[in-house]
Amino acid sequence: MSAAHGLVPDPIQAGLARGWKVVDAAALHEDRAMTADVVIVGSGAGGAVSAEILARSGLSVIVVEEGPLKSSRDFRMDEAEAYPALYQESAARKSADKGINILQGRAVGGSTTVNWTSSFRTPDATLAWWRQRHGLAEATPEALAPWFAMAERRLGIDDWQAGPNENNDILRRGADRLGIPTGFIRRNVRGCWNLGYCGMGCPTNAKQSMLVTCIPAALDQGATLVTRARAQALRIRGERVEEVLCHALDPGGVLPSGRLLRLRARHVVVAGGAINSPALLLRSRAPDPGGQLGKRTFLHPTLVSAAFFPQRVDGWAGAPQTVYSDHFLGAAPIDGPLGYKLEAPPLHPLLLATTMPGFGEGHAAMMRDFPHMQGMLALLRDGFHADSPGGAVRLRPDGSPELDYPLNATLWEGARRALLSMAEIQFAAGARSVQPAHEMARRYTSWEEARRGIAALPQRVHLTRVASAHVMGGCAMAGDERLGVTDPDGRYRGLLNLSVHDGSLFPTSIGANPQLSIYGIAARLASRLAAALTGRPAAPLA
Repeated sequence: MSAAHGLVPDPIQAGLARGWKVVDAAALHEDRAMTADVVIVGSGAGGAVSAEILARSGLSVIVVEEGPLKSSRDFRMDEAEAYPALYQESAARKSADKGINILQGRAVGGSTTVNWTSSFRTPDATLAWWRQRHGLAEATPEALAPWFAMAERRLGIDDWQAGPNENNDILRRGADRLGIPTGFIRRNVRGCWNLGYCGMGCPTNAKQSMLVTCIPAALDQGATLVTRARAQALRIRGERVEEVLCHALDPGGVLPSGRLLRLRARHVVVAGGAINSPALLLRSRAPDPGGQLGKRTFLHPTLVSAAFFPQRVDGWAGAPQTVYSDHFLGAAPIDGPLGYKLEAPPLHPLLLATTMPGFGEGHAAMMRDFPHMQGMLALLRDGFHADSPGGAVRLRPDGSPELDYPLNATLWEGARRALLSMAEIQFAAGARSVQPAHEMARRYTSWEEARRGIAALPQRVHLTRVASAHVMGGCAMAGDERLGVTDPDGRYRGLLNLSVHDGSLFPTSIGANPQLSIYGIAARLASRLAAALTGRPAAPLA
């Protein structure tokens, strides 16, 4: 099902044939120095949008990416290939105590290459909080609407026209029977084949990820892409970044090859994601007088509930996420008990088997029922309650990053409520049994049994399975320098020529899948940066 089989065109190969400037650092035989107006570290949602706007505005741009350049011909809907090739730490990145699995992309396009296409504007309640508590006066729905609209037009973000697959429709039906409102998720796709394997890279180029949109557009404008190169440190002198020092990686894309790249620019944009961006700045000993760098890093800690139905669900087939409910986000004040967003994830055997608890015959029995399994997620909105301070990015002895994310009583209380809500909806939709992702849970065969059983489960790390694909914060923007290391324009305080353009800017989690928030906010910040560097209005996303 790949372009290599002649089914769909491959825009990456076509661009390379046209003469794109792409440097694979793994193939370098000597050190290399490069210069540009702007160096961008990271090619995901923030970095790629910035690259297109800056390049279209007439600036020379270098984009450096730790991962490889892949294309649709490489995406074979195979978990065993995709996770090592396209994800941080082979899709096995974990928090420091190993209590949370963290899914982040690691390839050209970043997490947009492997996400499930869910696209939400930043919720109004989140923006209001940022205005009130973080001094971001321009964080209003009205001010951001044009930037979200620009990203939506550019990336085909629209209502999904096909009906939900059974995995998602179970969420809709069960919630409807309980009087819980649901909605349909907008997706960034054009000509989608409805395969359901978005998390392994889109083999038809229907997903309008950065890999097939903004990165090609920037390259067509003359930008340079450097792949398999790890930004190790910023060389800082006084109040300016003089160069970005990068380690070329070996062909496996993991270990340094011994070759160095020195990238110099008038301005540097850090957009490596909300673990790698703070880590780069920590390694660089960037100014941090308030001790905030890497702090208040937020996830949407995510709980999982599996249910088994008489009918086949085939949760791997069809658009991965199309139904959601925000009922449990809006039921309490934003700074009250942790609310949660409900969604239905795609189910693929490898990721599912490593996420669900159990071992031996019990685990094997669960996997034999895989075609009849439905999955539900609850994404906890963290960062608004006085007792939800998030986590902190820190460096291991070798300089690699890890996220310390303590899970406290406030979060565990939200986890219990979320597991109860999901089980009740699944039984209302006709489930024969429900199995929460918890080491001590079993398959409950009625809502009443599940209600009692889940209420009695001890909620603690390594017992309750927690995951997240959404990492935010760590380089928070704020109107007050005491509250954030970046200002409302994404400029890093204390360094005149450094900006941050990714989800690490967010002062809290947002309570929604973050890609559209990053697209819109990065477009706004990159446009202001382009105008400042060129002295004329920025070019829009095409």
